[in-house]
Amino acid sequence: MTTKILIVDDDPRMRKSLSNLLNREGYGITEAPGGKEAADHLGRDVFDLVIADLKMEPVSGLDLLRLVKQMSPDVEVILITAFGTIEVAVKAMKLGAFDFITKPFQVEEILLRVRNALEKHRLKEEVNQLRTEVKTAFGFEGIVGMSEVLTILPRVAQTDSTVLVTGESGTGKELVARAIHAASRRPRGTFVSVSCAALPEQLLENELFGHVKGAFTGALAARKGLLEEANGGTFFLDEIGDASLSIQAKLLRVLEDRSIRRIGDNRSIPVDVRMVAATNRDLQSAMREKLFREDLFYRLNVIPIHVPPLRERGGDIPPLVAHFIEKYHGKIKKQVSGVSPQAMTLLMAYRWPGNVRELENVIQRMMVVAKGDTLDVQDLPPEILGKEAPHEKPKDMKGITRESAGLAEKNLILDALTKSRGNVTQAARSLGISRVTLQKKMKMYNLRDPTS
Repeated sequence: MTTKILIVDDDPRMRKSLSNLLNREGYGITEAPGGKEAADHLGRDVFDLVIADLKMEPVSGLDLLRLVKQMSPDVEVILITAFGTIEVAVKAMKLGAFDFITKPFQVEEILLRVRNALEKHRLKEEVNQLRTEVKTAFGFEGIVGMSEVLTILPRVAQTDSTVLVTGESGTGKELVARAIHAASRRPRGTFVSVSCAALPEQLLENELFGHVKGAFTGALAARKGLLEEANGGTFFLDEIGDASLSIQAKLLRVLEDRSIRRIGDNRSIPVDVRMVAATNRDLQSAMREKLFREDLFYRLNVIPIHVPPLRERGGDIPPLVAHFIEKYHGKIKKQVSGVSPQAMTLLMAYRWPGNVRELENVIQRMMVVAKGDTLDVQDLPPEILGKEAPHEKPKDMKGITRESAGLAEKNLILDALTKSRGNVTQAARSLGISRVTLQKKMKMYNLRDPTS
């Protein structure tokens, strides 16, 4: 894609001179004789860089700089003037100018400044793209509440060290792996995922390493393995604890030699992949039972990351609930404002053996069966109530009476208000209910002064 530069100068000779110079360098040039015309161009097209004269009427270079930063904050601006002063330069820099050049200037000087400005613009775009990729890859449900994971993740991502992610099923181990890939130095590479528990040994070996033509009956053509497909990217080995000892030996060779051999081939093929493995098994016990190779474990366990189960992250449940309600609004075609505090109390008391995945399924089910716009106790599944599904709102739920549920609800609201320092909107969001619902509850419990 051609780099686009907008040149703004009321002196046609200077404008044309700059245009010809930068055109010869391969840049796409648009000219404007003043700030008004430049504003029109900025409204119609996207530019990587704006070069503008400082002394223009009626729209000055500084006015144009303000306009550019309002319309496109990431676009860099270089100002040019024959009347440079330190005061004007400082003002321009404070307004966001990339550089300030005084006439007359050398050709190499202006080219160097342009290259530097465009490099900064490119880096900004990469950072914005990376943020988008991290958000998409990580997912809200994967990161909320994982304070320890979030602390180490940015540093881990910027290396190529092998990572071993441990945690129960449903906690979001693959989301962690995808986040590592998205925040790494190879986010544009391929992210490939394979579960070692999903395939029998021979099929898994073929999937991982590929084969050459004639390697076995039915191998009518050579085929790349998934490790080759991930070259330049990240390879995620899920449920590594379920891999056979034979597969483990081959994976160890990949980690040691950074190369693979297709089935039926004597030739080694180099691969450049970032390895992330995950397991819900206790690999230390597996090693003692000779079911997992020690040398592979130590190769994988360079950077260990443990994803805690949801039962150890009770405070994460309200924002997760709010996220899943938002996620299924469009799919279920039902408007739900939130969850009643009584129902939220029970959700937070539940052990969640299926972790985040189970919570998502429960919220989806509650949204389907709910009659009102608030998910309530009667919408909860029997396993969370600890009894058969009730036909009406029960008086006794898992040992919680109406009075104790009300007290728990009041304490839950107080805790949320305290953590948000009295910010009702933030407190409502953390509880997974609407601001209006929270205000009604505050009035009911006489909690009008959040700091009391």
